[in-house]
Amino acid sequence: MLTLSTRDKYLTLLDAVTLAQPESDRPAIIFVATDADPVHISRQQFSNAATEYAAALTKLNIAEGDLVIIAHTQNLESIYAFWGAMLIGAIPSMFPTLTEKLDPEIYMRDIGELVTKSAVKAILTTDSFAPTLAEWVSCPVYGSQTIKASNNTCEVLEYAQPMPSATAFLQHSSGTTGLQKGVALSHEAVLNQLAAYSDALKLNENDVIVSWLPLYHDMGLIAGFVQPLVQGVPLVLMSPFDWVRHPAMLLKAIRDYKTTLCWLPNFAYNHLARTVRQRDSEGIDLSSIRAFINCSEPVRDDSHRLFAERFAINGITLKQLTVSYAMAENTFAVTQSAIDSETKVDLVDRQGLQNNLTASVATDVEKGEKVVSCGKPIHGTMVRVVNDNGQALGERQVGEIMVKSNCMLTNYYHRDDLQPFDEDGWYKTGDKGYLADGEVYIVGRSKDLIINAGKNVYPQDIEAIVNSVAGVHPGRAVAFGVPDEREGTELIAVVAEADVSDAAARKQLTQAIRQQVGRQSDITLSFVTLVNKGWLIKTSSGKIARGKNREKWLAERQAQ
Repeated sequence: MLTLSTRDKYLTLLDAVTLAQPESDRPAIIFVATDADPVHISRQQFSNAATEYAAALTKLNIAEGDLVIIAHTQNLESIYAFWGAMLIGAIPSMFPTLTEKLDPEIYMRDIGELVTKSAVKAILTTDSFAPTLAEWVSCPVYGSQTIKASNNTCEVLEYAQPMPSATAFLQHSSGTTGLQKGVALSHEAVLNQLAAYSDALKLNENDVIVSWLPLYHDMGLIAGFVQPLVQGVPLVLMSPFDWVRHPAMLLKAIRDYKTTLCWLPNFAYNHLARTVRQRDSEGIDLSSIRAFINCSEPVRDDSHRLFAERFAINGITLKQLTVSYAMAENTFAVTQSAIDSETKVDLVDRQGLQNNLTASVATDVEKGEKVVSCGKPIHGTMVRVVNDNGQALGERQVGEIMVKSNCMLTNYYHRDDLQPFDEDGWYKTGDKGYLADGEVYIVGRSKDLIINAGKNVYPQDIEAIVNSVAGVHPGRAVAFGVPDEREGTELIAVVAEADVSDAAARKQLTQAIRQQVGRQSDITLSFVTLVNKGWLIKTSSGKIARGKNREKWLAERQAQ
């Protein structure tokens, strides 16, 4: 396996164990679905399928260095396309397909701009979507049948032999706009990440990874896709759309395949705890899991405790609930909390956090704010905290998180106007946080920070409180600041989805939201707006888009 001790044996991602040992019948991928039998793909079958896809791409004149966008619904074909492109030295990039969550016009415009700015050679998508997408872009768009038809010979394919410094693939940042910012990752950087992260996870040959995460997101792409195939660890994969509709399928997959590692965003802990019916989890043994890793969203201690309490009867304990702080620019993981021990939770003084940008330990539980540790930086990655002037801050002082590592992006692909590093090679993350006893704590995003009457208010804290109010759709609330010239500060607005049509009931729920936020945070909400389900705008990775929802809310108020 690829570890820190074996790192020098791997030159590129084409040295992946799953490809290097194709004669093995050991499972590479097990694709599960609620409406079909599981599909078992051995290493041999995976290698053959990726090679066939590589040959097909060659016939379509896709060559080394060409950028190929893969915009499929998540399935085995998208996986073969990704690795097939790398086999010939092309640069693959997973891209979200159009769903009901995304505005069709914005999606088409964004992908059209991406094709132009990044000189995309071709887009691979479904047969049904290819004709529609072709009208919006200036490069060829190939459906599945075209790919299959192009590979009609048995010529021997010569694999590419890229340099370790060559770009292996792109990760595109998620959002409702701005999808053109491609994070270019070299083979060397990805291998460095996997070696260091594997050590942090204590990864071994008996591990089995399970994932429903979308492959266009860094957590799904690296932790739940590239990592297991490079390491030769079996991957149990399912569609994110299937999982959202049938969350218990994840628990059944853990039971059926004795999986040991699973990455989840914070909302998934609440979703599973609240939506999986008792009869659907009864008798399911989850004790094979060495670690659930909470990542990609602000981590909530109450989410962990809700999940652990709900599934305690199934073998879950708090020791299995770990945390990672990650970003596409660092390939994936920046930190990882300790395996086999309970993740640290810091109780900090709320007033100090709001007024003085310090995270002093709270002496009064009622006035304390719980912040979950993200763990220590993985090997080869350094973290520091700086103030607005770029000066390094000390222990427990809150500022912007900066990262420097050997697994960082090379650049933003074809975007010379975007320079990711300062003069010393540090990357400014835009995240606010602090360091304590060598561990990293994240408290919010700089751009989302609300300054209300001199207090620093982190919107995710307000949103977590609102989501706990009965009547609000869980995970469907957003908080943001609204500048007010008369008050000379930012007022705080909350928009929440709720199925409440009666005027009296709406007034009661609005009052409950205000009271709950006031009690738990000492914050006064200036605006509370209840909307119907589906009003809130989400990013392509399923996160609530604060900026876009703020713009929508302001536009509707101005139109009134």
